[in-house]
Amino acid sequence: MGERRDGRRSKKQMEKWKYQLRRQRELNRQIKDAAGDILASSNFQKNKSFIQHGNVTVELHCMNVAKYSLAISDKLGIPCNRKELIRGALLHDYFLYDWHDEDHIQPHKLHGFYHPGIALRNASREYELTEREKDIIRKHMWPLTVKPPVYREGWIVTTADKWCSLMETFHVLKGHGAKKEEHGEPHLVR
Repeated sequence: MGERRDGRRSKKQMEKWKYQLRRQRELNRQIKDAAGDILASSNFQKNKSFIQHGNVTVELHCMNVAKYSLAISDKLGIPCNRKELIRGALLHDYFLYDWHDEDHIQPHKLHGFYHPGIALRNASREYELTEREKDIIRKHMWPLTVKPPVYREGWIVTTADKWCSLMETFHVLKGHGAKKEEHGEPHLVR
């Protein structure tokens, strides 16, 4: 489908790919403009060494959630604070450990319930967070967090997170696995 008999792509297919490439570049630009400090931080970079779902790293998962959050807002015409939406999405899983590793001090079996609080503590130590960003991080695992998000940005990130998690778990959204840690262990908060 989309290929002509001679093996070349159709003009319509090429235009679709060009549009998707432009869209990805625009989303990446928006994320960098809103959260360049987060993207450049050493702790955020360490998320490249932790797997989240399937073979997708925590860093890529957070980028996926930020992009899908923007897409949901745009597609459904939901007005929101885009900067806080992006920053909350990038920091929603800022727990800084591999939840797949067995830990006898704090077992990760209940990771789904506890990691939003750990992510919020880590993010609060490193960044000045708005109430909206705190709410996004704290409540993105609703209904496990019991209290639902207060702001529309929180609902958008919660929805994008569920979608991305599902797509990553079933390998629809793919990653390249975790990169070896070059700088030693990340700073863990438990």
